[in-house]
Amino acid sequence: MKVLVAGGAGFIGTNLIEELLREGHQVVCIDNLSLGNTNNLSVLMENPAFIFYEGDICDRNFLANIFEKENLDYVFHLAANSDIRASAQNPDVEYKNTYTTTYQILSCMKEYGVKKIFFASTSAVYGNKLGVLLDENTPKLEPVSYYGAAKLGSEALISAFSYMNDLKALIFRFPNVIGPHLTHGVIFDFIKKLNCDPENLEILGDGNQTKPYIYVKDLVKAILKFMNSVEEKKENVILYNIGVNTATSVKRIADILCEEMGLTNVRYHFTGGPVGWKGDVPRFLYCLDKVHNAGWCAEYESDEAVRKTIQNILATKID
Repeated sequence: MKVLVAGGAGFIGTNLIEELLREGHQVVCIDNLSLGNTNNLSVLMENPAFIFYEGDICDRNFLANIFEKENLDYVFHLAANSDIRASAQNPDVEYKNTYTTTYQILSCMKEYGVKKIFFASTSAVYGNKLGVLLDENTPKLEPVSYYGAAKLGSEALISAFSYMNDLKALIFRFPNVIGPHLTHGVIFDFIKKLNCDPENLEILGDGNQTKPYIYVKDLVKAILKFMNSVEEKKENVILYNIGVNTATSVKRIADILCEEMGLTNVRYHFTGGPVGWKGDVPRFLYCLDKVHNAGWCAEYESDEAVRKTIQNILATKID
């Protein structure tokens, strides 16, 4: 197939594109490079089955020209502002990069007859529901971050466009994703801080924020496994929680990092409070029964994913 990966120069996108090309697909990538990095695409640029467009997905003319030119079969929509902490100061970022990108992509799919889409959603759509086991049918979704709200709004747009235009959509709600090509997040921040001062580490909150971390290679395997399942189902929209069975605290991440960096005398300085920033969800319980019953399970649990990611970043000597 010829597929579009929107936001393909980002962390998840580059990992997905590598596997799509390996499976023999033609890949068209669009990214505005606000968070993406062309360094991640340098090897891919040499592949004749790969095309890269730098530009704004919110620019309807720019996007429509690509749809008209490329004759696409499938869209993987990964374009979003994935730096939740940064957007807490400016909700316009989410409205444009997360919500509006979804509307423009769906509008072009409608206009040019593209019938299949994968959408990267998030556990943040559930909100802060302590003690509740979150499954795909959890009622009363109440996101507390602008990011979660924009993703939930995007899910609603996909539902409506799918019904009105006979589209087939696969939606994954997943937690923190880490691994090769990581560009931001707690691991990335801790490494930068310790490179500047190997004896002191500031940790936002009380360090007890505990979340599941999924390794990006596991996520990509799930996308590839289920990408064509939309053709086999009667429903227009198929939704899965994607994740791991375990979780890792922020303090545990710091401990693993210090072990891998060989640092034995680091003093932790906690800013205090149960969350790192307003809109953060310090912990949640994720039900994975549906995806497990469908035949997928992550290879790496949370602590393993954290350690492998740290090893990868340290090996690439990121400052």
